[in-house]
Amino acid sequence: MNSVIVLNADYSFLNIVPVKKAINMMTKGKVKVLKATDRVISNFEGTITMVVPRVIKLISMVRAVFKNKVPFSKKNVCIRDEFTCQYCGDKTERLTLDHVVPKAHGGKRIFENIVAACFGCNQAKGDKLPREAGMFPKKRPTQPTIMEFLLIKSKIHGIRDSLVDLGIY
Repeated sequence: MNSVIVLNADYSFLNIVPVKKAINMMTKGKVKVLKATDRVISNFEGTITMVVPRVIKLISMVRAVFKNKVPFSKKNVCIRDEFTCQYCGDKTERLTLDHVVPKAHGGKRIFENIVAACFGCNQAKGDKLPREAGMFPKKRPTQPTIMEFLLIKSKIHGIRDSLVDLGIY
């Protein structure tokens, strides 16, 4: 696994970071390792060796990643929709964003009007309304709360099991 789970000082899920960043945080004394992998890394000379962490906890509490709502971005829409095309149900990392109500019909670029769609479905729908195209999203697009977003993100990355093993969830 090339990512490490970061928990806040109160053991709440905070983020997922690359191994390199986690090791950097360890060497600076900013985190405590709660669970490690079986992998061991060392420097070129072999004088320093350390275990690669799986779950780390910040020593000092930090404010939540988002202030009061999840920011709109293609990545966050794909995470909300769990990397699934909302028209045909295909799971893929290569998704486009589709306006449920097209811009040509006054649709806005907001969570409530955008869904993740595969290229084929996006092309087939074009700039038609869902009823005109006969294509309706599997679930109604909504603005996710911060907690919903973090739970979906943890499910996608498969970290929930690690947190359950530690007794956090």
